[in-house]
Amino acid sequence: MALDPWYKIATPRKEVREGRSFNPDEFAIALEQVVAGTAPEDYREPEKFFSRTCFTRALRDHSGLVLRRLAGETANTAPVLTLITQFGGGKTHTLTALHHIASHGDAAKKFPGVGDLATQIGLSSIPKAKVVVFVGNAWDPKPGRETPWMDIAWQIAGDAGVRLLGPDAKQVPPGTETLAEVFRAAKQPVLVLMDEVLNFLDRNKRRDPGIYDAFQAFIQNLTVALTGLQHCAALISLPRSQVEMSAEDQQWQEKITKVVKRVAKDLIVADEAEIGEVIRRRLFEDLGNERIRKRVAKEFADWCFERRARLPPEWTAVDTASTETKARELLQQRFETCYPFHPATLSVFQRKWQSLQMFQQTRGTLAMFAQWISYAHKNAFQQARNEPLITLGSAPLDAPDFRSMVLGQLGETRLLAAIGSDIADAHSHARALDADTKGPLRDIHRRVGTAIFFESSGGQTDKSAHLPELRFALGDPMLDTTSIDNAALALEARAYYMRRVGTDGFRIGYQPTLKKVVNDRRASLDPDAEVKPAIQQVVRAEFDRGRSIPWTPFPADGSEVTDTPKLSLVVLDPAFEYRATDTALRQKLAEWTKQRGSSPRSYPAALVWCLKKPGRELVHRMEEALAWRRVKREIDEGTLGGEFDKADRAELTAKVKDAEGAVVDEVWASYRFVAVADAGEPEGIRVIDLGSGHASAGTTLCGRIIEMLKAESLLNESVGAGYIERNWPPALKTSGAWPLSGLRQSFLNGALTRLLDPDSVLKGKVCEFVGKGDFGFGSGQKPDGTYERVWFEEILDPADVTFDKDVFLLTKTTARMFRSSVIIPPEPFPPPEPLEPGPGPEPGPAPGPALAAAKWTVRVEGSIPPEVWNRVGTKLLPKLRMGEGLTVHVGFSTVASSDVAKPLIGDLEQILKELGVSDTMKVSSEN
Repeated sequence: MALDPWYKIATPRKEVREGRSFNPDEFAIALEQVVAGTAPEDYREPEKFFSRTCFTRALRDHSGLVLRRLAGETANTAPVLTLITQFGGGKTHTLTALHHIASHGDAAKKFPGVGDLATQIGLSSIPKAKVVVFVGNAWDPKPGRETPWMDIAWQIAGDAGVRLLGPDAKQVPPGTETLAEVFRAAKQPVLVLMDEVLNFLDRNKRRDPGIYDAFQAFIQNLTVALTGLQHCAALISLPRSQVEMSAEDQQWQEKITKVVKRVAKDLIVADEAEIGEVIRRRLFEDLGNERIRKRVAKEFADWCFERRARLPPEWTAVDTASTETKARELLQQRFETCYPFHPATLSVFQRKWQSLQMFQQTRGTLAMFAQWISYAHKNAFQQARNEPLITLGSAPLDAPDFRSMVLGQLGETRLLAAIGSDIADAHSHARALDADTKGPLRDIHRRVGTAIFFESSGGQTDKSAHLPELRFALGDPMLDTTSIDNAALALEARAYYMRRVGTDGFRIGYQPTLKKVVNDRRASLDPDAEVKPAIQQVVRAEFDRGRSIPWTPFPADGSEVTDTPKLSLVVLDPAFEYRATDTALRQKLAEWTKQRGSSPRSYPAALVWCLKKPGRELVHRMEEALAWRRVKREIDEGTLGGEFDKADRAELTAKVKDAEGAVVDEVWASYRFVAVADAGEPEGIRVIDLGSGHASAGTTLCGRIIEMLKAESLLNESVGAGYIERNWPPALKTSGAWPLSGLRQSFLNGALTRLLDPDSVLKGKVCEFVGKGDFGFGSGQKPDGTYERVWFEEILDPADVTFDKDVFLLTKTTARMFRSSVIIPPEPFPPPEPLEPGPGPEPGPAPGPALAAAKWTVRVEGSIPPEVWNRVGTKLLPKLRMGEGLTVHVGFSTVASSDVAKPLIGDLEQILKELGVSDTMKVSSEN
């Protein structure tokens, strides 16, 4: 069952709900106004005052000491006490409480909490006393009361008390005996309340340079005099905030404190339960149904003990003196006494903030909480939030006035940029991460960031917020600790001012992290001069790595794409983004596939267009990588090193490597579309989605595309005889002869499957088919339809396979028919019988040794008509190879217009590479 939201159970006071308690002065008690009856009724009227007063342990102890002293008890009491500023129920609040109690005596028991106080300190009745008040920042000399001691004597015993001081009282403080006489003249218990003492000294030092020494002597004599009296006591409030004190103030505070140090006692709040009670009484008028509060406390306590291994041990500790049940009950009680606050919301100020100099301001802290509750209450209603308790994450850091107040308490205004950038502003990193969060996870990053701010901004030595603290401060029965961990890590990964501390700590500081500097450098990058070339360079490198087929990177138009029979990749510039609805791009691809400039393509099916998906992810990744490189260079050069700690610099190399790796990964993820010619698709183009790839895959980008084409049955390594038979053109079935030029073109124009290298594959397969008897091969077709040569079931030299118009692939039947009609030449005639020998010629000289055969160099030179170019390789070159050391030198030239010449040169260079002769043959041009 879901727990009830806190704002539907507890009701803040009207002035808090209406936002009228944001001024710290509203929580400031002016003791002189209370005495004069001019203070606000919440402080002036005892009934209302005590209804908002929490009797903390410190307040009970001090009030008990004073009241027992006034009742005449001297055992374990002190005649003089000093008060030290503390959180909630501060020094002036203590003075005001004693003023109301001592002024009313036993009648004060009717005020809320006072009767219980009397019982706890062991007084059956409360003595009524003469209350004397000296407030240093309000006191001014008056006729007959020119000095503080004269004014105090007048308040104790009227004019008679002043006369007891003697004629020198205006210049010299009274002695101890004189002061004792003044107190005895009151004829009743006397309580002296002194507030803002140093303020009095500071205001009067110019008028009377000797006031410090005189006042110190008066305090010392007053302490001695009260020590000898039974029904008198004095409370002296000495310190202001340390940051507001001059060196002279601090010196005199120490002197005065030494005077009364044997009886001085600091007023300190004990734990977050008392803090909670102070705030609840001052800011809430109703805490709601007790049964609901207990249920919420039990659910949270159970949740904590179920996850105790992941939370700070101090909250769920089970010592040897207690059982787990007792520890669970104790934690449940702490939740209940802090309701509607989460205990961590209050304890953080005791645990981590109380040592801050600027934090020792009770009214400022109460004003901060009043504003916090006002905003949180209004926000919870408007957004229908479901948080059962007020957590650290609910602090309204997005409110400028609240933010200023918190930074004032913290004493560090330089954190303003960090709060706005990472946590609170409309475009902060936390809000960007929270854009899609819902349910219990709504605003989880902002809540985590806010908790990190409060937990890491105190005056403690370890200025960090650890994950166990965050889990306890923000977790509830509807939110698991893992979500809090993930949110903290995600926010730190983006934040500009948040750093990791150790293994599980986070800290927000005013100095930017490397990420902030990187972002600044990123904003200064030139998109055209820096980012675009860098992207093209990475894309080139990834597509070229392990590439097994030709490619053309970033053509401006179709004329720059070579027309080659081999399967070729064409990688378009990242500016070309494929969208299914972008018909203009499909039409452009169709045009570039069919035409190369103004000329039709011979091999449109050989082109595979590679296109990028829509989006700026690749640009963003490259910008980040370039920025990290620049920052590393600047730090290596020493221009930035002093701004970052060792941890930042140590991880810099890894950050640069990660950013560069992210660019490569994004190239794989971005280039996910390929387009190929397909007559059956709109615009004659088929687009295939490769899916999101990753550089860690065990292949290359080129290999990935090839595998996908194979998976889509758009590409094959080779073809079989059955495939050729099934796709034999019907018009050629009767003749049984398929021109090799036509067969080749069917593979190149997309009528048949694509091959990586059609010419090489077909030559090899034709030789294989002929040798196995799957097909025959005819060369040199004659006018009567016969062939000069037919191969069938025999070895066919690949050099004899050309893609000419008079070269044919023959079916089995046709090949057998032509083979059976071949004319077998007759047997040669036998040699004639030798004749009988007759008389021969006269013998001559014996013949000498035979002469060696002469060597001839045979050259074939001249121009060849285009129609017989292909036959040169099949007719002429085999004959020339009968000799030794055949060399062929060729020279080609053509005249082309300027718009055709440039792509033609590229094609020729590509063909020479494919033929493997680019080292011995060069392409040149002139105009």
